[in-house]
Amino acid sequence: MNDSTPKQRVLITGANGQDGGYLVRRLVSEGHEVHGMCHSASGASLLADDVPEAIAHVCDLGDADGIESLVNAVEPTHIFNLAGNTSVARSWDFPAETADVLGAGPIRLLQAAWMFGERSSRPVRFVQASSAEIFGDATEVPQSETTLREPATPYGAAKSFAHDMVGVYRHRGMFASSAILYNHESPRRPETFVARKISQEVARISLGLSDRLALGNIDVHRDWGYAPDYVDAMIRISRADSASDFIVATGVSHSVRDFVDAAFAYIGVDDWSRYVVIDPAFYRPADPKELVGDPTRLKALGWEPSVDFTDLVTLMVQADLDALQAD
Repeated sequence: MNDSTPKQRVLITGANGQDGGYLVRRLVSEGHEVHGMCHSASGASLLADDVPEAIAHVCDLGDADGIESLVNAVEPTHIFNLAGNTSVARSWDFPAETADVLGAGPIRLLQAAWMFGERSSRPVRFVQASSAEIFGDATEVPQSETTLREPATPYGAAKSFAHDMVGVYRHRGMFASSAILYNHESPRRPETFVARKISQEVARISLGLSDRLALGNIDVHRDWGYAPDYVDAMIRISRADSASDFIVATGVSHSVRDFVDAAFAYIGVDDWSRYVVIDPAFYRPADPKELVGDPTRLKALGWEPSVDFTDLVTLMVQADLDALQAD
């Protein structure tokens, strides 16, 4: 924490997730008071063990009374809402749950923050983790903050509703911003996500522990970045002079095929066709062909990605190699 950044009291939902984990550690390292909201007692215990400097709380985005009590007890200066399942595929199996947690959940948090700020005269700065999925199968490439939103998945629809409500509270006078996050990965990413699935299986193939990588559509294009870079972006958004919506992306598009190619190249395999199997079971009901964002507005806050696509792929494969060899 530099002299120009006063000590903050920060509430982070989804503190055990990929982004939440990096954000908790980053803000603790800067000397801020960090409170993590966890979905379960076991999650709170995990956070307390991993980052003893953080203060863990158990609460659920479906519990309006619990959220209000938590916000009033913490008295945060900043709230980052990162909670909720981030699997687009899962949203097809549980669309109503997705709508409640990712769509209505942020409203409960926004309202609690607004009420606290009004009552205490200490306004809260709020950052919502939005998603590129709000754009659906966008015809405008790259997408900007003004691109028409036409979500094509339950996940995208829920995120789009929350995105609208952030704007509603911003017009009401609250510092409420949306970070429209594009695909971002790290070794903390769960194995159910395609990038981590690729990095882990390629590492296993390299060590002779596997000979097959099953994937769905490898010709969709995504804008892939490094999770700690995107956490840095959210911090910058929370400290901006004014609230707004910000695309958080690298501006560079790559296909899943490119990710596979870079991962196998790292272990010295040029022809990976004998290892990769295309399985229709992994195709999603609606899969946007090209999601790539224009980060111009974000870059005006001084943000730049520190890890490019190839380095991202190789660091993930190396992390999985290290983990497998340590077992």
